Amino acid sequence: MRPLLKLNPYFAKYVWHLLLGTVFIALSNLFAVYAPQVVREAIDLITAGFRQMDLPPEQRTLAVPAMLDNWIGWTGIGLAERVTDLGDNARIAATIVWLAGLLALLYLVFALLKGFFMFLMRQTIIVVSRLIEYDLKNDVFDHYQRLDRAFYKRNSTGDLMNRISEDVGKVRMYLGPAVMYTINLVVLFVMCIGFMLHVNAELTLWTLAPLPIMSVAIYYVSDVINRKSTAVQQQQSRLSTLAQESFSGIRVLKAYAKEPMAVDRFREAAGEYRARSLSQAKVDALFMPAIMLLIGVSTVLTILVGGLKLINGDPSITVGNIAEFVIYVNMLTWPFASVGWVTSLIQQASASMVRIDEFMSTRPVIADEADELQEISGAITFRAVSFTYPDTGITALDGVSFHVPAGGTLAVVGHTGCGKTTLVELIGRLYDPTSGQVQIDGVDVRRIKLERLRQQLGTVPQDVFLFSDSIRNNIGFRLEPGTDNEGRIVHAARIAQVHNDILGFPKGYDTILGERGITLSGGQKQRVSIARAIIARPRILLFDDALSAVDTATEEAILRELRSVMKGRTTVIISHRISAVRDADHILVLEHGRIVEEGRHADLIAKGGIYTQLHEEQLLEEAES
Repeated sequence: MRPLLKLNPYFAKYVWHLLLGTVFIALSNLFAVYAPQVVREAIDLITAGFRQMDLPPEQRTLAVPAMLDNWIGWTGIGLAERVTDLGDNARIAATIVWLAGLLALLYLVFALLKGFFMFLMRQTIIVVSRLIEYDLKNDVFDHYQRLDRAFYKRNSTGDLMNRISEDVGKVRMYLGPAVMYTINLVVLFVMCIGFMLHVNAELTLWTLAPLPIMSVAIYYVSDVINRKSTAVQQQQSRLSTLAQESFSGIRVLKAYAKEPMAVDRFREAAGEYRARSLSQAKVDALFMPAIMLLIGVSTVLTILVGGLKLINGDPSITVGNIAEFVIYVNMLTWPFASVGWVTSLIQQASASMVRIDEFMSTRPVIADEADELQEISGAITFRAVSFTYPDTGITALDGVSFHVPAGGTLAVVGHTGCGKTTLVELIGRLYDPTSGQVQIDGVDVRRIKLERLRQQLGTVPQDVFLFSDSIRNNIGFRLEPGTDNEGRIVHAARIAQVHNDILGFPKGYDTILGERGITLSGGQKQRVSIARAIIARPRILLFDDALSAVDTATEEAILRELRSVMKGRTTVIISHRISAVRDADHILVLEHGRIVEEGRHADLIAKGGIYTQLHEEQLLEEAES
């Protein structure tokens, strides 16, 4: 239960709902435990009636059932006239039928009241579990949003989704049914045992004799259920991960005709999940019948001991008492039988809560440390910045230093793997440098509020991601909802040279994109991403190889339109193409994470170094094409 203690703040939030639900449980069980007494009165009444028929008329004294006097509140005026005038057997039979009818009506009233309060019980406690599930899912999702990029590189999407869906669902079963049935069991047990002890203490002890055995069985089996539940949930995460990867990479699978391989891999994982689930089900399958057997033993003991006492003439036992005890035992059957099921729910919830808390206790490496810059102008400075990826140990940047004034344009070129993308990610503080400082307007980015920093960045990443939404909403993603943004969306699309393409679609800007923007071509996705980056008019623009998927003519048109947007804004352009960077104020050439050349286009060409080599290679490629 220790992992589940972390749910106590959620219970505290809805404590009044839970208390009200507990009251309804008590009222429902109160009417439930009174019902067997009605049955006892009825059986004893009928038994006494048959005995009266064998007596002389002057000895016939059929008593009014105490249940009627106590609960209906009648004084006995009307009843007394009937029960004292018992001249013949027909009149005795009529009286018995009349009194039994009143008891049957009382039994029906108790049943209806029990059902009514049971309905209210479920409407409070089960609803609380849904409300807590809602809060917990939101808290988990909110925490996911605050975790840094390194976390997402270490953990699969399928596992993240499984913990917020399957694991939270398991926890909800503890919050609702497990809590409700546990409270119900305690309340019903106390009430039933109280009434049973009042009737006959010895018979009660015989009835409860098998319960310690049940407690021992639950104690030993619960640990087994917990371990098996954890194994099942881990394999469920594995299945979710395989499915998510297969669906996301379906184009690659089909391109290489590897669908059978994916099916076999999923079948193997599903087989392991089946084996673990069946192993857990076997424990449950043996546990539940064992609990039912012990309840059956209680019933047999009740009838056996009660019957022997009745045969021996024990005045403290009647036929009605035996029937009453059998009903009480059967009333306890499901609550006690549910102990096994509730135990399984609690163990599964505990295992799931451990998995949820594993991520909830993960603190983001990238977090607000201070708020020292209230307004961003856009000057960028790197002071001897080095960065090594913690998971791989690869050094992406080594002692990089440069300065870009506010409104200036910096271009970064170099071969694949030289650290260009890492440089952009450090500006947006997706990572913190291993050593050195990244500064915006002379302030270390770690001392700038993350939200303010990233609101002033317009980033076009190398790997473009578009949401499964309309093109309009994808472009206007950064704008405040509820405002008239149509003009700004169209203007941004024109600058990105994607407006005409959008108009070519049947639904225009209302076209719904497939997952990750699969509806669009690579070049169209890049241009929509450019429109999304510039629409919010940020102070800093970061283009990470944003034009790699468009042809030279489109690239020139986009750059021409972007010049007006870039004016007065700090811009960092990363590209493999020299044509995209030649107009930059300053160009850096990276090689193995170090700056090997820097300057303007003409100066670098005159040096005849790596930049010149890249330029000549691209001129040759263009000539050949």
